[in-house]
Amino acid sequence: MRTTRVMGWVAVLAATALLAFPGVAAADDGKDAEDGGAPSEAGTSFRTATAIRPGQEATAEASTGDYLYWAFPVDAGQRATVHATVKLPDAAARHAASTWQVDVYDGLRRRQACRLGTPKRTAAREAGSVSLSCTLRTVRAWSEQWANDPLPGTYYLRLTVTDLKADDLGLPVRADAKVTTTDAGGAQAVDGVLGEPLVPGAGSDRQRPAAATEPEDGWASGWWSSRWLWTAGGGVLAALAGVGGYALTRGSGRPARAAQGL
Repeated sequence: MRTTRVMGWVAVLAATALLAFPGVAAADDGKDAEDGGAPSEAGTSFRTATAIRPGQEATAEASTGDYLYWAFPVDAGQRATVHATVKLPDAAARHAASTWQVDVYDGLRRRQACRLGTPKRTAAREAGSVSLSCTLRTVRAWSEQWANDPLPGTYYLRLTVTDLKADDLGLPVRADAKVTTTDAGGAQAVDGVLGEPLVPGAGSDRQRPAAATEPEDGWASGWWSSRWLWTAGGGVLAALAGVGGYALTRGSGRPARAAQGL
């Protein structure tokens, strides 16, 4: 009976340890990271990019042909997806189809490839809007200098039209932008640590500088990973297995000693 009770507690504690250490965190809840309203404008260059936070919806009124820039933070272990929707001018005012594209750059202004999504799309003349998306690779805490791996820091979303009839330049459009992030889990963690996140210095522009983009809890700098949880959970399970094994061995040895005593 004692051995049965010990094994029952081992099973309960093992299950609790596994449930307490999930491998992948849930996606962003989508709430605004700031108390103020969502940004209602976009920058026209890297230096004037409007800062937004993951889950925050930004809008901008612009003219067809403008380059629109937003800046946002992505930390180590996160996978970011950018979303952009363009509300097109009245179909009667347009002369032909138009092709729109989103590009994402890191803090070193290196263009990052999209692993998922539709970063480029052509809108028919009669279309009312066009939606684009781009899911980046998981941000690494450290990388070789020659590699183009995404690193922690400020990222830039650029939205523009790439193919347009000259007669349609300058027509008014409305752009909506949003960034969502998910935690990729310890499976994507690396041992190296970047000294500082790739965040540009604040400029003298009147708009909010991109350097203001920073996670609410600060930069993790790669020291934290869910691998710590799995390591701790493995240690707990190993200790429980040792206790359970000792209890089984001790319990099975008692009848033999009793028989010898008789």
